[in-house]
Amino acid sequence: MGNYSTGQTWGALRKAWKAYRIAKVQNDNSRMREYATRIRTLQGELGVVKATFPNLGIG
Repeated sequence: MGNYSTGQTWGALRKAWKAYRIAKVQNDNSRMREYATRIRTLQGELGVVKATFPNLGIG
């Protein structure tokens, strides 16, 4: 998990979801894709099921 604690990684995941939702409201596909990729990476590091983003063709 790199140099981050599990708690820090969960915090980063929470922030990434929040940023994704904001980008979605703003209809910003490039930022949505960026955060979706980050979310999936963090979920992989935490060992949890990775979210899918069919609207972006991710997952």
